[in-house]
Amino acid sequence: MSVMPVNTLSKSTAKIGFIGLGLMGSRLIQRLHASGWNAQAWNRSPDPARAMSQKGIRIAASLAELVADSDVVLSCLANDAAVHSVYLDKDGVLSAEKPGTILLEMSTISPQLSRLLHQEASTRGLSLLDLAISGSTPAVDAGKITLFAGGERDTFEQCIPLYESIAKQWFLIGGGSSGVQMKLIVNLLLGVEMQAIAEAVSLGEHLQLNRDVLLDVLSKTAVIAPAFVGKFQKIRNNDYSPEFPLRLMSKDMDLIMETAVSAGANLPAASVSQSVLASSLPSIGDLDLAAITPFVVGHKV
Repeated sequence: MSVMPVNTLSKSTAKIGFIGLGLMGSRLIQRLHASGWNAQAWNRSPDPARAMSQKGIRIAASLAELVADSDVVLSCLANDAAVHSVYLDKDGVLSAEKPGTILLEMSTISPQLSRLLHQEASTRGLSLLDLAISGSTPAVDAGKITLFAGGERDTFEQCIPLYESIAKQWFLIGGGSSGVQMKLIVNLLLGVEMQAIAEAVSLGEHLQLNRDVLLDVLSKTAVIAPAFVGKFQKIRNNDYSPEFPLRLMSKDMDLIMETAVSAGANLPAASVSQSVLASSLPSIGDLDLAAITPFVVGHKV
């Protein structure tokens, strides 16, 4: 049995700041707030911040104010551009942090940017983990996400009480940017498997199998991972309200392929999935990833 480090975060003393109130971030801050953490938030656009304020979550007047008043800063942002701006701009997180602050960067970004953040944080005496999330919005709501961390073990273990409030399991993968790298590997499987499901449904429908039977039986076979079981209900009901938007899967697949090229890895199936995802963006990019199924089958969403 592992012994909890003596300097682990405490709900009674730690001040938490959260940046980014999108689909994932808004749910994460609500879980932290409901779990009793002294947490405040900040968002680049005002409407999501007002929505959180109405739920009783304190909103910082500025990014600098949030950073100055936090012992731990978490961020969950849309892409490399947003993370680069929030952290590295003139008035960004790294310009306002005080030494000793812990940074938990939870966005799915390129390993290159993640490494840059680790380097810049280290020169300022800050502890940073890339803490990537595996799991869509229902998993966040249920506190059942998985976390992949890259960084120093002491920092990773210090933050275990925070993980306990939002996740079912957490892993230290290795040094800086390895958490993001692991997330890209996992999301490679997510994108390719959803594409395979869409093609299986397409073949079944073209063979004129009963659609309800097809979806029901497929969802109960051993080849369908638990993460995809709920997608079959969305396909059956033609309900593609976003749990994980297709546009974000497309963004992640682009990151995966860029990372693969730089590492010298050949990913032929992922390359096809990247192409199909990109071609679907103009019509269904804001819908759930499962909407790739009617796109492949040839149905209107």
